[in-house]
Amino acid sequence: MTQPDAPLRHARFALGDVVRHRLFPFRGVVFDVDPQFANSEEWWLSIPEAIRPRKDQPFYHLLAENSESFYMAYVSEQNLLPDAHNGAVGHPSAPEFFDGFDGERYIVKARPGGVN
Repeated sequence: MTQPDAPLRHARFALGDVVRHRLFPFRGVVFDVDPQFANSEEWWLSIPEAIRPRKDQPFYHLLAENSESFYMAYVSEQNLLPDAHNGAVGHPSAPEFFDGFDGERYIVKARPGGVN
C-alpha cells in the first residue's frame, strides 16, 4: 500500500486517449485513471518481479484489445505509449463511455447532470 502522503504525479494520459502497452501486444482506450496503484496486492504480486511496475505512479483502466480478444486492462503509466496514430480501438464497450473517435482521441460522453 502506498503512503497517504506520497506525492502524486500528474497523469500523462487522459480519458479517451488511445495507448498501447510498451511490452505486450495490446492497445486500448483510457476510461478511468487512478493517481496511484489501487488494485489488490495479490494482483500486483502476480506480475513477475522483473517487470513489476512501481506503485507510485498513475494506473490506467483500459478498454483493451489484442489480435484475439477484447478485455479490460489495468496498466501502469510506465508501460504505456501513445497510439492514436494507429486509429480507433474496436472494443465493443467503447460506445458506453465515448461518443466516437475524432482521429486523435475518443470524446468522453457527458454524464447526466453535466458532470464528467
